[in-house]
Amino acid sequence: MVKRCWLPMGIAWLAAGIALPAGAALAEEGERALLHAGTDINDVASLQRGAHDYMNYCSGCHSLTYLRYNRMGEDLKIPPATLAADLMLTSEQPFDGINTAMSPADSANWFGKQPPDLSLIARERGVDYLFSYLKGFYVDKAQPWGVNNMYLPNAAMPHVLAELQGLQKPVFQNQPEENGSARMVLVSVDMMTPGAMSPQEYDGFVRDIVNFLDYAGEPIKAKRQSLGVFVMLFLLVGFVFAYLLKKEYWKDVH
Repeated sequence: MVKRCWLPMGIAWLAAGIALPAGAALAEEGERALLHAGTDINDVASLQRGAHDYMNYCSGCHSLTYLRYNRMGEDLKIPPATLAADLMLTSEQPFDGINTAMSPADSANWFGKQPPDLSLIARERGVDYLFSYLKGFYVDKAQPWGVNNMYLPNAAMPHVLAELQGLQKPVFQNQPEENGSARMVLVSVDMMTPGAMSPQEYDGFVRDIVNFLDYAGEPIKAKRQSLGVFVMLFLLVGFVFAYLLKKEYWKDVH
């Protein structure tokens, strides 16, 4: 299994931050083009890294109710001993679902509401949105957590990956209005303070987490896609034989 260095548990629970509030992926000035995630559900090494990082940065506040530890271990080829020692942070039973250790009362007190379950977030929003969202934080001192997000303005969450990505500053530009006036709109973000990872490393880190969330939303997805190819080939071959049989039956008529 591919491993990364662990964060102290005190930081891990703070990873409440990866809350993805419900709502349309719209920016203040309208719909914003999403970045391409480039995930691969068949990349087991990426899924292993994503599972490890999710459990360290996200599971303190976000559950994956519909995914069980033993199913994850089997699908991602994680040995039972490694699964129990490194990934089972909220349960001692491998058949349990992945639940958060944070109580609803604490989450409501700290974040204003309970962070959502992320079991189906990739199916609801798509991997490109999740990838863009986790790269879209920028400094905004007007917000309670001191940050905002390009792809979901006023998200009620901190940027808990800031020490990895670094801090980004917003770039505004004047946009003409129909009445002849102009207003400042957010067009992009620039790096202000570098983080522990390079931009390329951070992209890979986020891609692994998003890839894992894609798997969590449909654990059978890779097998379904693989089986689908054989099903389509079978139907194609069957169609050829059915067509030839039809011609044989109807040759005297035509």
